Amino acid sequence: MNPLELLKFYTEAGIDEALEETPQNRLLAVPTPPQTAPKPALNQPEPSAMPPRPKTTASLPSAVIQARELADNAKTLAELEQTVREFNGCPLKKTANKTVFCRGNPESKLMLIGEAPGANEDVEGIPFCGQSGQLLDNMLRSIGYDNSNAYITNTTFWRPPGNRKPTPEELEVCKPFVEKHIALLNPKLLVLVGGVAIADMLNTTESVGKLRLKFHDYQNQYLKKPIKVLCTFHPSYLLRSPGQKAFAWKDWLMVKRFILAD
Repeated sequence: MNPLELLKFYTEAGIDEALEETPQNRLLAVPTPPQTAPKPALNQPEPSAMPPRPKTTASLPSAVIQARELADNAKTLAELEQTVREFNGCPLKKTANKTVFCRGNPESKLMLIGEAPGANEDVEGIPFCGQSGQLLDNMLRSIGYDNSNAYITNTTFWRPPGNRKPTPEELEVCKPFVEKHIALLNPKLLVLVGGVAIADMLNTTESVGKLRLKFHDYQNQYLKKPIKVLCTFHPSYLLRSPGQKAFAWKDWLMVKRFILAD
């Protein structure tokens, strides 16, 4: 075809831009060079025989490493709380008003772990003190528990902006403190409140509905033996879905029976 006629055809077809400076004949097949596996270096095992590369602290974010070292050194709940309040490695602290550590009796056999502080908690500095906290308190009182014989904390100690869920990175930074928190309290029963706490502490993707009404074992590096765990709905979910309160009631009855059992 005459080049001028070809150019006219391209223009009428709406082609007004060249992708490459050098013309390419797309009708010609370009042979693909054969792929050859690289030869292993001398005195080195074949790739399939190589052992898995161990995970080292060098691959972890520095804030997580720092949090782990600080948690290792905390010997009492008071020391741990002071350490958390002085820790600046979690980005959530930059936007939060207060550090929210705990409320309740540190001698309790019952420990509850929720998701993260909300707006009210960020103002008051204690976990579960808003509308969700009022519902949680009502559920606890229904089985004979309150601040005098229960202990409550969260997976993170600072409010995420806009009450969003904490990110995996934020949870990871706080996890050494949460693990040491559990070990220092050493409760008879750990109740995980809501999907975020359940997923983070049990390292699972299963829903609350599938995990509740059965016991799970929780273990971390600070515990001498596993602790029994029960899972239940977050009170904020129950406020949005009041029809689920009857199911939550069964969870709390199960909590009561286990705590009272010898």
